[in-house]
Parts: sequence; C-alpha cells; structure tokens
Amino acid sequence: MFTIVVAVALAASYLAVTGDEEAAELAATDIATPSPPPAATPIPLATSTAVPTAVPTPEPTPAQTSFTLAFSGEVLSHGPVINQAAQNGEAGLDYDYRPMFSEVTPLLESADLAVCHVETPISDDNINLSGYPIFNAPREMAQGLKASGYDACSTASNHSYDKGVRGVEATLNVMEEAGLPQTGMARTAEERALPGFYELGDLTIGHLSYTYGLNGFVLPSDQPYLVNVTSIDAVLEDARTARDQGADIVVLSIQWGNEYQVNPSQTQIDQATAFLESPDIDVIIGAHVHVVQPIDTINGKYVFYGIGNFLSNQSAACCPAASQNGIIVYLDIEGSEADGWSISGISFVPTRVDRSDYAIVPLPQAMESNTLDDPTRQLYQDVIDGTTEVLTRRGVDIGLRDFS
Repeated sequence: MFTIVVAVALAASYLAVTGDEEAAELAATDIATPSPPPAATPIPLATSTAVPTAVPTPEPTPAQTSFTLAFSGEVLSHGPVINQAAQNGEAGLDYDYRPMFSEVTPLLESADLAVCHVETPISDDNINLSGYPIFNAPREMAQGLKASGYDACSTASNHSYDKGVRGVEATLNVMEEAGLPQTGMARTAEERALPGFYELGDLTIGHLSYTYGLNGFVLPSDQPYLVNVTSIDAVLEDARTARDQGADIVVLSIQWGNEYQVNPSQTQIDQATAFLESPDIDVIIGAHVHVVQPIDTINGKYVFYGIGNFLSNQSAACCPAASQNGIIVYLDIEGSEADGWSISGISFVPTRVDRSDYAIVPLPQAMESNTLDDPTRQLYQDVIDGTTEVLTRRGVDIGLRDFS
C-alpha cells in the first residue's frame, strides 16, 4: 500500500500518520520457591580449544525498485445505479456499491496505488439523492470505493459543482471519513494549496486533477479554489510545485474532449502537447468523453486521451454502445532514489458494465469462465478487440495486463 503525503505549495511536504497503541498488562503469579536439590559431584571432562562461531552481518533489505499504479474510468452514479445500490443494501448500510466492484477488486488491489475518478458530488446526509443531470450520490459510495481497493481518487469534473458549495464540502467530508484521499476539489484556499502526494517506498507520486468546465455553473468569485478548472498556466504551475516538493512522477488526471467521440479533439492534442513538453508532467490520464480513446506519446511520454466509463448507466439506449466499456490502465514504474524513476511499461484490462446488476466485468477474466453462453462470449471478445484497436490506432502498443 502507500503512504499519503500532502505538500504545501512552495513549502516543505509533511507526512501525516496516525495509529493506535494498545497497552498490554502482564499478570504476575506467585510460585513457591522449592528447596534446592543436593549439589551433584562434577565429572571431569577432556578439555578442548573452542572455535568461535562467526556471526553473519545481516544484509540490508533492498529498497523496492518497481511499483504499479492503476487508474480506472469514470464513476457515474446515475439513478438506476443508485437504485441498484439500494437493492444491494443491508442492515446498517442503506446503499452498497461493493457488489458492483467485486469482480474488479482483486485487480485494483494488485496495484501499489489504485486511483478512481469520482465524476459526481457525494451526499453526506443522503437527502435529495439524484442522477443525471444534477448528480448527488449516496454517502456510502465513498465507503464502497475504499472497500473495493481504491487508495485515492481524482475529483475535478464537469459535475463537481452540481450541488454548489455545499456539495463540494459534503463530497470531501465523506471521502475524508472513508479514508479516501482526493485531488481536484478543495474546501478552502489552504486545501487548494496542498497538492496530493502518495509515497510508495522511495517513490513519490504527485497527482493533479482538472476539468475543462462546470456545465455552465460558475464558481463564486471569492471561492475559486473549490474545483480545479483547466488553464494551461495553472496546470503547469501546479506540476512545477509538485516537482519542487519532491514528486518523482507527476500524473495529470484531466477532463476534456468531445463526448462520445473516439478520436481526440484538436484541443486535447494541443493541451497534451503543452503539458507533456513540460519536464514536470510525466503522464496524462484523460476522462469525460465516456468512451475509450487512443493512447499517444508526446515528447516520449504517454497520454491516455480517454479511458471510458467504469460504472454508469450509459449504454446504446442513450449513447454509443461503447459507453458501457472502459479500461483499467496499469503503469509500471521502475528506478531508485539515486537513479530516478520512469514509466517502464503500460498495460490494461478492458471492462464492461453489466446493466442487469451494474457489476463491472473485467472481460479477459470473465472469458476464462466455462459458464458464459456463446453470445456473451462473442460480445466480450468483440469489446476486447474493439478496445484494443482504439487504444493502439495512433501507433502505441499496449497489451492486456498479465496477472500470472
């Protein structure tokens, strides 16, 4: 797992660690002292020269030199998804999202750091819950994400301000209570100045989150810190701050592009070029378009233009059929504190939402089942092939994640 670090912009980073110590008590028992036995007569033994046994010097534990990061697509709790969570609920838990993530939980837990993208506000009182177009998800969603293997989330989204200032505060309160750190939203200017950092051994990950806009909503002039809205200068400044504060790898999660369009827009390409020409950003993970988009390399660095939906009610009924699909992206990081760190490999797992119960299906793993009927097996294979074709259509090779 990872250690969360928060760095004040242009100030030294600090690590907040909490723990509970449990006191132990030892109960003494009185034991009667027996009379000593008569002394035995010693038997003389032949003398010998003892050879001392060398005590080996323990080898220091080598520092870990490789880590894996996992990023998944958009979590959109539409009305039917909320209803399913209610059906999954049990005593003491009115809404349960864990069954929807149960099949992908082992895949998320396999990473050293797993990051989700929370697309919507989360309620802290479960009053006025709603789906599209003004979202407000149950508070239990934060607990479900944490229980499903996520270590952190990006939160800057075009829906971040759907419920106004109160919605931002509620979202961050329940995520904090769930132990799920985030970047992209803030309750105060001081929080906005605290870039989210995650420490994995000697490796420090800096994570930024931005969105292109807020669906016409405008942040209060005296609270511009509530949601990170994209400007190239602001992103580059945050990335520079993260690097200055010790980030070895800086990841930019960004909402951009034209919905349901497989190919990236010119704006996406232009912004990706501006960001990746900076020495302070190492990789871009894109969201918002609700379908998988290609991967590209710019200045020798990866941009995932869009990684699709992860949990939503979108389907061919309203949108392209591909809106049921998404991917988990895996970034393998190698290096050392002395030599520096770099992304050494990328891989993915294609996923699809089963709208009968909103379970997220990891398709290669599902294909190993002997119980799939032929039409479903063919559908899954078509999605795997189609997703792979889209990801690689700009000439970047990426393969399925090998968990063997």
